[in-house]
Amino acid sequence: MLLERIYDEDLAQASYLIGCQARGKAVVVDARRDIDVYLELAAANGMTITAVTETHIHADYLSGTRELADRTGAQVHVSDEGGPDWTYGPDFDGAVRMKHGHRIELGNITVEAVHTPGHTPEHLSFLVTDGAQTDEPGFLLTGDFVFVGDLGRPDLLDEAAGGVDTRFQGAKDLFASLRDRFLTLPDYVQVLPAHGSGSACGRSLGSIPSSTVGYERNFSWWAPYLAADDEQGFVDELLSGQPDAHAYFGRMKMQNRIGPAILGEAPELVEYAADRLAAELAAERAILVDTRHHHDVHEGTVPRSLNIPGIAKAASYGAWVYDPETEQRPLVLLSGSRTEAEIMRDHLVRVGIDTVRGFITSLDGLELVRPPLVRPEQLDDIERAMLLDVRNKTEYAAGHLPGAAQLSGGRVLWQRDRLPERGTGPIVTYCQSGVRGSVTASALRREGYDVVELDGSYLGWAAVPGNDPVVA
Repeated sequence: MLLERIYDEDLAQASYLIGCQARGKAVVVDARRDIDVYLELAAANGMTITAVTETHIHADYLSGTRELADRTGAQVHVSDEGGPDWTYGPDFDGAVRMKHGHRIELGNITVEAVHTPGHTPEHLSFLVTDGAQTDEPGFLLTGDFVFVGDLGRPDLLDEAAGGVDTRFQGAKDLFASLRDRFLTLPDYVQVLPAHGSGSACGRSLGSIPSSTVGYERNFSWWAPYLAADDEQGFVDELLSGQPDAHAYFGRMKMQNRIGPAILGEAPELVEYAADRLAAELAAERAILVDTRHHHDVHEGTVPRSLNIPGIAKAASYGAWVYDPETEQRPLVLLSGSRTEAEIMRDHLVRVGIDTVRGFITSLDGLELVRPPLVRPEQLDDIERAMLLDVRNKTEYAAGHLPGAAQLSGGRVLWQRDRLPERGTGPIVTYCQSGVRGSVTASALRREGYDVVELDGSYLGWAAVPGNDPVVA
């Protein structure tokens, strides 16, 4: 048996390729949308991808299930659990719709669907048995059910998908899934989750890639509640302190249920010269993405450009500042090379941003402006309409500037009703160190807001003697 974990550090997301080496057949679970990594892995191991599946309707990234099936001809398998509100749409009419106990056979390998609701009603986990060695399962792909040291949060349907108090039933469903599914497995079964540290799909995910049923049974935070059959205590603990959910999660849920658009082969990116790009920007026919660190951006950037710093978190920050449902103008990336621009484009399509059309390697010859900053010691001297903390609500509760309002960077563009009217004065923004503040500020400036960034952000302000943070 071949079992490979493919991990995306940007979105802290794991997908898996499982193959029978004797028969040369493989299945991919929870594929992302840029699929070359799976094709290359299968080819390197002499395998054909014959099946594609996913654990649930994802909220944090756009699924590559249909993309991979379109490219390979593989059979799609999706959950048919959770009731009519969680049924995949007509674009999945050719898919095998799985109930609890359904099996995908790949030569000597069996992948069995296990209904584990809680994070979402339709959620499946997958028990994997290597028939060449044993007739007992040795691996459990848990998706967003059980993470290393944590559980998939049950409140995302409320936070990002328009649900009303679904978190309470979801938490109870998680308790039952742990009791009736997970804890009935042998301790040796290896646990392979779909996310790691940094994902917003849980509260405190570990950075270790895998665990075992026995380890989680004995050492997870939730184990004592299950051992005592304390459902209410479990629910209360699970629902406390969950981080903000990004607003784009709602778009991911909807598109993943209906069926993400199939991209096919990506077109070649256009390399822009400064004069041509200047004309496109002046005519509002394109948007420049400044990919530099915020310190460089503060030295001068193109007016109304978006700051998405670097490739590493391009999908995460890109989804904060660009909404494909309301903005279709093409993106031009500031990039050191064509290859670098192509990699960044791959990151952006993971969150449904499909409009990258070109790149430019330098800002020379373009009009530049310096985003306004305010030093911490000058903050009280500036007239402002709002002091905005764009960090997570848990960070805000741990310590924030006096008088600051909290609205996380991943929600700002979607909750502008919480911002002052344009023209009523500047909004002063800050985050922890300046990265998220710069990303958010660039999006707000593009929307016509007067924004001043706090130089050094929270850490810079807190380092000034006499500045005492407010703890909520």
